[in-house]
Amino acid sequence: MVAASALSFSLPSLADSTKGSALAELGDDLSLLLSNPPAPTVTNRATNVNDEADHPLRDTWGRLASTNLLTEQQQHRKAEPDELKRHLEAARQLRLIRQGKNAVPKLVAVLRAPDAPDEMRRTAMLELALIAQDEQQLSRALQIFAQYQARWPNDFNVPEVLLREGLIYRQMGLNRLALTKFYATMSTALVLKSDQFDYYRRLVIQAQTEIAETHYQQGNHQHAVEFLTRLMKSDHPALNKSQIHFKLVRSLYHLGQHVEVVSQGQDFLDHQKGTPEQPEVRFLMASAFRHLGRNSESLQQVLLLMQEQQLNAKANPPVWAFWQQRAGNEIANQLYQEGDYAKALAIYQSLVRLDVTPEWQVPVLYQIGVSYERLDQPFKAIETYTNLLGHERELGTNAAPNLKTIFDMARWRRDYINWHSRAEVMRRDLWRGPSTVSEPLPPTTPSPPQNTEAPLTKTPPAASGGTAAILRPPANGPPPLVAESVP
Repeated sequence: MVAASALSFSLPSLADSTKGSALAELGDDLSLLLSNPPAPTVTNRATNVNDEADHPLRDTWGRLASTNLLTEQQQHRKAEPDELKRHLEAARQLRLIRQGKNAVPKLVAVLRAPDAPDEMRRTAMLELALIAQDEQQLSRALQIFAQYQARWPNDFNVPEVLLREGLIYRQMGLNRLALTKFYATMSTALVLKSDQFDYYRRLVIQAQTEIAETHYQQGNHQHAVEFLTRLMKSDHPALNKSQIHFKLVRSLYHLGQHVEVVSQGQDFLDHQKGTPEQPEVRFLMASAFRHLGRNSESLQQVLLLMQEQQLNAKANPPVWAFWQQRAGNEIANQLYQEGDYAKALAIYQSLVRLDVTPEWQVPVLYQIGVSYERLDQPFKAIETYTNLLGHERELGTNAAPNLKTIFDMARWRRDYINWHSRAEVMRRDLWRGPSTVSEPLPPTTPSPPQNTEAPLTKTPPAASGGTAAILRPPANGPPPLVAESVP
């Protein structure tokens, strides 16, 4: 039908400005025109005028002709149906190429035509509403849609008009009104008698998805979970189960229902392989496992996320890189803070392979070095710090201030571990006796870098006597630096 075709286009983006628009030029006249298109009129004369006095004027009426005015015959000339159809088609084409200002007069001509059928009037009014949306006049579009419902309350397009009103209200931030319109869409579609069952069924299922989406966007995750769960049970072919399932997992995570996050997340990964949301679901599952105290399974999810890079990251590299780096950073640092240094180290070692740039390598290598220190592996820590400082020569004077700070801290830690090893050898020699000492070298205490927190618990011992404590970073010292995620 002609009226249905006008609604087959998507809504524009949110904004509501009437400056310089075609509809704004009509002012209040448009509202009057739409609410009650005028019937054809004839020239009215004063009722008390003497006919004889009036007769000469009527005989010479042609002398008042002007090229700027239509004649009485031209004003009341009936428009042919084919001409009205051409007006509608031309207006639609003008709207599609964003020339609403030129389309409005043609649509108004259809509404003013005295013999225009209702079908054409409905189409013209819907076209005017869509032009209002294209010109970002959302309030005017709502006004026209409301007048459409008032004039034709039983029209088969009313459920879709209500749905579009709900979408506009949500764009305007009026979520309560939006929900009201979505519910009205479903109730109206069930009441109207029409043979277009599939059309109304799709409108109803979309209204249900929009209700769930409105709650989801508001952060009302309790209601969002309720409606998203219902949608997951529906078998309608138009539903995008991947997006619905993903939003269900996110809503469950925001509610702190970590057991459900693990269950639904695994179900998502089993049925929605290769989707762009897969890395984020892995991250949410890893976080849920950590909250449940199941650190081994959390580590497994992060490592799986790292391994999936080679298989799936080619489809959308920025998305995968972002979630791999974010998941690795957050989970590894949380495990480190909880004292699970071995699992944290495993994630850091996977992270260092994600990016070869110094901006990424340097902070991650520093975290690996600190983790080795926590695990009492000083020689591996020295090797890691040495590799880190190799980037200092690579960058030269172009190193960012934060990287220079890490270089200073890594150098100080490496020098301290070397000093501590020499001091420990001297202590052992002194313990065995003077005869076993061969040319001992006095230990030299490295100077800590300026403007950095000293990460050591004890001052290095003096050269004469005393025992040196085994090097361990402080239990309550500063956390390792975190490499920033790719935006």
